[in-house]
Amino acid sequence: MDKKEKVFEKIKEMIVEELGVKPEKVVMDAGLAEDFGADSLDALELFNQIESEFLISISDEAASDMKDVKDLVEYVAGQVSDSYFE
Repeated sequence: MDKKEKVFEKIKEMIVEELGVKPEKVVMDAGLAEDFGADSLDALELFNQIESEFLISISDEAASDMKDVKDLVEYVAGQVSDSYFE
């Protein structure tokens, strides 16, 4: 399993827990607002949880560009330390 797959699996768990979405609905091109009904507060809480879990920082600018699961996974995979997975 590569880094992006590991990040996806963890983010998927968070989305299921935070947004109450069925796991099978969490796919890479699912939109946070369109498919999961996440409003800005839901997204903020999810981003905060991701920052805490992966020990990264998500800028407001980056957050505003994240519209779907793939955007989240790609951003986090690019930011997270390799030591996170050890």
